[in-house]
Order: sequence, then structure tokens, then C-alpha cells
Amino acid sequence: MKDILNRLINHETISSEEAKQVIVNISNDMYNTSQITCFLSVFMMRSITIEELKGFRDALLELCVPINLKDFNAIDIVGTGGDGKNTFNISTLSSFITAGAGVKVSKHGNYGVSSTSGSSNVMEQLGVKFSNDEDFLKRCIDKAGICILHAPLFHPAMKNVAPIRKALGVKTFFNMLGPMVNPSFPKNQMLGVFSLELLRLYSFIYQNTDKNYNIIYALDGYDEISLTGKAKIVSNFTEKIFSPEDLGLPQIKQEAIFGGNTVDDAAKIFVNIISGKGTEAQNNVVCANAGLAIATTNDISHQKGFEIAKESLVSGKAKTSLDKLIELSKK
Repeated sequence: MKDILNRLINHETISSEEAKQVIVNISNDMYNTSQITCFLSVFMMRSITIEELKGFRDALLELCVPINLKDFNAIDIVGTGGDGKNTFNISTLSSFITAGAGVKVSKHGNYGVSSTSGSSNVMEQLGVKFSNDEDFLKRCIDKAGICILHAPLFHPAMKNVAPIRKALGVKTFFNMLGPMVNPSFPKNQMLGVFSLELLRLYSFIYQNTDKNYNIIYALDGYDEISLTGKAKIVSNFTEKIFSPEDLGLPQIKQEAIFGGNTVDDAAKIFVNIISGKGTEAQNNVVCANAGLAIATTNDISHQKGFEIAKESLVSGKAKTSLDKLIELSKK
């Protein structure tokens, strides 16, 4: 590690293979806390290269506990986090709306690091059980339309990094990796990123895969379609600038999608929206995101996906999906 750190401090980059080996070594307890902290800090102060990001991703995928959900043709709807916007749990709500619309979802998530409440915080608060048992997860995705893949259970390589990330409390390159290392290797993905630079990196990496994908960056900084302004969306077919008007929706203010100050606040907002009691702005945001996820999987227009998402939310199908998942968690 000393040689790698010296090179990084001297503004050099490392190869994909070297980046991969560092993660493998971290998982094997080969470095102390100070060395890991220093390594993480380098990438907070300079841009990560495509080669470095690929190496980190490859290591985590190689070291993960894999889950076979190929029969379900599932989608993962996930953001990097780290946008500092403290919104309510948009991608998680969108996941249940998508599941309610009949599209299977394998949701990869974790506790919040740089936000009040991550996906796993809310799921845990609502009584969803975290497990890496394949039979349980298949039962969930079959009966509820969705299963929750709580990242720490599938990425043992992260156990030495988690306390450091929590102590730092700011985004690190592991935020960049989260969406790319779903242990069920889904064929479909809708990914939100926190910067234009990361959108470029993701686009380059994903164009060399066989996935159906949409990568989103809201131009005012959100890692999802926020409806607070325009967003850039890159798929395996197109690259476009999305505007709320594309779905016939008004632009909203930032405070309309605020996520609260505690996990309890976040859970209450979550239940309120999924129960059909959300504000127009909240409902439009989650359905805009769910609509794109539905379109990603079914090869339909975003507008059509949005209409299907609205029906899933208004009819209570999304809530049924959540209720079923909580019920299965108790068995």
C-alpha cells in the first residue's frame, strides 16, 4: 500500500488491475485503518479514472455473494447517493411502484452515509428483513415483485471499509460503486449519479455491457429525475436532455422533495406517499422515476411508463407490494 499511496500522492493514477488488488487486499485485512482512510481520501480530492473505477467494480463483483435471479428479468433502480440533497427515498419508492406495475425488481441498497436515511434505513424501519438466502429472496421477488439486497450481506469485502465510511460521513468512491455491484447481476438497470463526470464514466463502462440501462444526472445536482429542472439521461440507445414538460409536468421546488431530518421522518414520508397520501410533487417525482424504470425493462416510451407507474401508485398495487414484502419478512 505504501508504494500505491506514494504514487497517488504524486498525482499518478493506478491501473485497473492494481485498483482491483487494493480492494482484494482490503477484504483480506492487509491494511490498517489509517492506510484505508488515506486511500479513500485521495479520490475525494481528484477525479477517479475509468480504469480505476473498473478495477474497483471488478473486485467487488468477484468477491460478492452472488444471487441467481436470472429467471425474473429484474431491474435495479438505484442512485449513487452523495448528491447532498437529502431528498426522501425516491429510488426505493420508485422500486415498489415499478414492482406494483408487474416489473420485477432486485433492489440493491445500503444505509445512508452522506444523507439522513438510505434505502436500508427505511426498509429496516418498516420491518423488511435483510437476508442473503437465495430461496427467501426468490420468494420475495416472486410474491411481492421485489427483493431487497442489503449491500453488506453480499459484499464481505466492505466490512473493513464500512466503519471508516461511517466515521468520515462524506461520499467516497464507494458511493460511485454501489449501483454497479448488484450481486444478482440484473440485465436491466436505472442508475442515478451525483455528477456529470460520473455520468460520463458510467456511460463508458455500461456501453461495454449487455445490459438495458438508463443513467440519470439532474443538471442541478440530483442523482435521479428530480423535476426541479432538466436532467441528462444516457441509455444504451440514446443520449438526451429530459425536461419535466416532456411528461406534461410542472417544474417543482427543491423543498417539495425534502426527506426529513431523521430516519423516522423518512419512513413516515415513505409510508405516506406509498399509501396514496403524497403531495402532487412527491407523486410526480416517484412516478417519473418509476416510469423510466418500467420503460427501460419493457421497451416503451417514458410517457407510457409514467402512466403505468401512476396507476400502480393510485390503485394501491405499490402499497400491496410493500405489505407483501413486510409479511414475508415475518415468516
